Amino acid sequence: MSNDKGIQIPFIDDKKKNSLKSAIESLLFASGEPLSLQDLVNHLEEKNKLIEIIIHEMMEEYENDNRGIKIICIKGSYQLVTKAENSDYIQKLLKKNKRQSLSQASIESLAIIAYKQPITRIDIDEIRGVKSESALQRLLEKDLIKEVGRLEVPGRPILYGTTDEFLRQFELKDLKELPSLDLFGQEDVQEDHGQE
Repeated sequence: MSNDKGIQIPFIDDKKKNSLKSAIESLLFASGEPLSLQDLVNHLEEKNKLIEIIIHEMMEEYENDNRGIKIICIKGSYQLVTKAENSDYIQKLLKKNKRQSLSQASIESLAIIAYKQPITRIDIDEIRGVKSESALQRLLEKDLIKEVGRLEVPGRPILYGTTDEFLRQFELKDLKELPSLDLFGQEDVQEDHGQE
């Protein structure tokens, strides 16, 4: 069996194919960021060629259908995005609905910045154990954080801190009103180190 481009497609029944399409769509949607073919293969536990063929078939289907989304390929990674012809509607939504809830990644990054500011993105990444670039971008867009300077080391990385909007959103007069980290078991850890 082969597709229009003459690529040999491994035999797969329609039920399994539709199940894989659904799973790929869900993974791309939930990620919100580009996923490499290898990421998809790892999550789906299928062969590279099969997943690649299915993704390309999905890309064609999205382009041909009257759908508001499509799959794009950027540097070998795939992402679910809105179609350009709907950009006016998206712009209106984003301007109107500025108080959208924050993702878990954004909340984690914001908490780290609030307690450790000024702090660099690299330090935030190390604390979280994952990259925080897109979370920081969302926080900047929502005016919850800002660039407060640069660290005086080679490369001069940007330092981030919270904004007055952060204080407004969380109904704080100042950062001193943040809950103490001692409430989360830090006091016991510090006392143990102090007695050594």
